[in-house]
Amino acid sequence: MSRTLRTLQMPTGAGVSEVLPHLRQALDGSGPAWLPIPTTDRREAARLSDALKPGDPIDDEVALVVTTSGTTGIPKGALLGAEALRASGNATHERLGGPGSWLLALPTHHIAGIQVLLRSILAGTEPTVLDVSGGFLPEALAGAVGAMRGPRRYSALVPTQLIKSLDSPIAAKALAELDGVLVGGAATPVPIYERALDMGIKVVRTYGMSETCGGCVYEGLPLNGTQIRVEDGRIVIGGSMVARGYRNLPDHPAFAEPGWFRTEDAGSIDADGLLSITGRLDEAIMTGGLLVIPQVVEAVLSTHPAIRECIVLGLPDERLGQRVAVAIVPVDGTSPTLDELRAHVVAELDSIAAPRELAVLSEIPLRGPGKPDRAALRRLLGDATR
Repeated sequence: MSRTLRTLQMPTGAGVSEVLPHLRQALDGSGPAWLPIPTTDRREAARLSDALKPGDPIDDEVALVVTTSGTTGIPKGALLGAEALRASGNATHERLGGPGSWLLALPTHHIAGIQVLLRSILAGTEPTVLDVSGGFLPEALAGAVGAMRGPRRYSALVPTQLIKSLDSPIAAKALAELDGVLVGGAATPVPIYERALDMGIKVVRTYGMSETCGGCVYEGLPLNGTQIRVEDGRIVIGGSMVARGYRNLPDHPAFAEPGWFRTEDAGSIDADGLLSITGRLDEAIMTGGLLVIPQVVEAVLSTHPAIRECIVLGLPDERLGQRVAVAIVPVDGTSPTLDELRAHVVAELDSIAAPRELAVLSEIPLRGPGKPDRAALRRLLGDATR
């Protein structure tokens, strides 16, 4: 451990070009170990620095320390080596059909945004940057896609960005011109996925996390160099893209087996080797002595014609332990009732999974790169039911 960890401020907009030389060093293993932090959020930058100790020694094999997207508790910094980063980028290009140019439309200090830049470097192309510091504007996609060069063009979005883009004919047409649009960070509702395909958008649903250099399973199939297995319902990931551990939690049980990462996700693998993610083990709702996986209920609710987005979570309940609640963003001009939504769920699932509380919102609060902020939603629903 002759090196120390250094912070790398990750800007948005045109300033992104300033960090490319440092990320190029990270890919070839010739530079220092970097901790990417946001330039637009001083509080978050300070939180990450306090927890992950830039200036302290770090293993020579570490190229990047990338934090998970959680906003509570101690931030965890995944230790990513140059070899793992290269393996991830090369396997992505192989799966998509070859290297190409990339459009960046995500925050640059999270793994999904970092990977867009790293893939651009591996492909020898300059990334096209859509400045999202003031929010994602789908209408700006047309100009950004039009500025991209190369025989192959790609981008990466979170589901909320895809949903907004589908509601904009200009944005949807622009996305349909790309050779691949990776969507990850959260589950993509099946109706949204099918709608995007119908509009000619080559959507690729991805699964992964900071601990696996980002997405490592595309459309249910692991990328080359990635292995997956399911133990007692828990997804376990191994291979060349797995992190070396956590910066600040050296003995974390998630990395107890060398070369493997034990996720907090529940899933299954079918006879064709396709992985299905059923939900988060740490978000399961225990209601009336029975276990409800929120994402299973969300998948059913997302097929309701009046629901644009929905998030299911548990609220404290004196009688049941927890009760199922749902926050929705309705389709414009609709007003679905709780009774309607309960009936829709009961038609597919046990009645214990039907929501008992409903909050109607204009948008779902997000955290990190585009994950639903369940803590904020829990507060909103709790306040609404008092």
